[in-house]
Parts: sequence; C-alpha cells; structure tokens
Amino acid sequence: MAAIETKRLSKFYGAHRGIEQITLSVERGEVFGFLGPNGAGKTTLIRTLLDLLHPTSGSATVLGLDSHRDRIEIRKRIGNLAGDFSWQPKRTGSELLSLIAGLRGVTEMDYAQALAERFNADLTRPLGQLSRGNRQKIGLLQALFHRPDLLILDEPTGGLDPLMQEEFMAVVSEERERGATVFLSSHELDEVQRMCDRAGIIRDGRLVAVEDIGELMSKSDRKVSFTLAETDIDPGEFRDLDGVGNFSADGPEISFTHRGPIDPVVKLLSRHTVVELDLTHPSLEELFLAYYTGGRSTGDRPDSGDGDEAAG
Repeated sequence: MAAIETKRLSKFYGAHRGIEQITLSVERGEVFGFLGPNGAGKTTLIRTLLDLLHPTSGSATVLGLDSHRDRIEIRKRIGNLAGDFSWQPKRTGSELLSLIAGLRGVTEMDYAQALAERFNADLTRPLGQLSRGNRQKIGLLQALFHRPDLLILDEPTGGLDPLMQEEFMAVVSEERERGATVFLSSHELDEVQRMCDRAGIIRDGRLVAVEDIGELMSKSDRKVSFTLAETDIDPGEFRDLDGVGNFSADGPEISFTHRGPIDPVVKLLSRHTVVELDLTHPSLEELFLAYYTGGRSTGDRPDSGDGDEAAG
C-alpha cells in the first residue's frame, strides 16, 4: 500500500489551474522529492493532500486513508511543515511543542529535546520574534518530534544555514532507516540528489515526470568549458573523446557537453596549461524539463509506459 496515492487529482481556483490530473504514487519508506518553480503547484498539491484545500476532482489517499473523510486520523500519523512556518507567533517553541504533544497524545519529549539541541533551536522565545531560519527550526521540530509514519515537508531547508541543512539531511536519512516515508518539495538540486530515492517535477500544475534519482543523474550531460594558455592547439583531440557532444571551439576557448567518466577529459587537459575551467551539471529541474519535453540533446526519452503518472 502506497504512503501517498493520487488519481487524476485536480484543483482549480475559478478558471485558474492549481493542479490538474495529478496521478502519483509514493511508496512507503521512500524519500520522494517534489520539484518545481514557485507557482507550479507544489504547495497546492500538499495542501490538498492535507485536506486544507478541497479538490475540484480526483481522489487522494494518505497512508491508505481517504484524504478528506479520514483527515483527523491522517493528521495524527503525519508530520507536516508548511512552506513558510509562522503558526502561533506569540507562543514559544516550547509552548508550541507542548500544545502539539497534547493534541497528539505524546508524553515522551526526549526526542524533541534531542532535536532542539541538534538544530540549536531556541525554544524560549516567541516564534514571532525569531528569524526565518530559527523559526524554520521550530517548524522542523514540530513535524519530527512525534516520529510520524509520514513526513510532508514544503521547502524544509528554507532559511537554514549550510550547517543546519546538513543536519536536516542526516535526520532525513535516520527517518528513512526507521521506515518512515518522507515527501518533500524543493528546488535545490543538491539536497534532492543527496536525500531522495525518486523525484517528480510539476510545471504549470501538471506532473511532467517521475524518475529515479540515480538513473536520472546517470543520464545527464555535464557542461565542460575551459580556456587554454596555448593558441596553437588541435581542438579535434577534445572533440573526438567518447561522450562529447555540442562541441564548440574558438581558438583556445573550448566548450562541449560530456556524458560518462570524466577521467579522459581530465587526463587530456593535464597535457595543457589550463587558464580557466568550469564543469557543471544542469539543475535537476532543467534536466527533467529537457528530458521530458523533447529538448534533450543526448539520449531519447524512454518508453516508460507510465501513462497517467506523467500526465501533462
């Protein structure tokens, strides 16, 4: 049984499309990343799953329960973090956690205290007096401390400094080992690539693709560009390397895309004096969009046969 399952789920605001025909299955125990630009529909889907918005059509189940009919039971079993956590601004973090613990019937607060120490969270000041990053820490605590079966997190690292982002990733790894399911929206390639088993991308309210992260990144082309000190080079030695495409040379300035082990490129560069070098991967969002809208320059779109899952 899937942790989250939607079938042709749509939400319209009058004539404006929030989400349309979303068919998606998130397996229990996986970490699933949900990607898309602002306004693409990520938050609308999350709010619909939580029954904070009523769908125009379609259906959704969470932990095997109907998202509307069983919403009270669902909320007991999940942890949720809104995109801009600002709930109860006059309460301190400690007061908020105590309130939520009472509502959920949680009596053991040791894990909450341990999380507060790991995130260096200030539980003594009202939330309205905290910076965005420190408020986000409290938001993470209230989602995590009762060890729910499912975590639904909207931009969970927003406002966190790099050290706290690393701590959050460690906690997600621990949650996966515990058997919990994590569904998180993000636009950060690095955190999605490091944390998630699969990811989906939403654009203009429609699910464009769902893909295994490892498989997707293995299909990606890095962009290689460099400037050499020599002016009498033979650019063909780079053009003829395996995996090279979109080759361009203007004197000592050379650029191309490359797929496969980078070692042959590095070895060839070591024979020259390199003035400038840049190696980049496309963002995960760019990769998804290029791969599933016919703009991908290398490799063909696979015949996934997933039908509704990648409705567009």
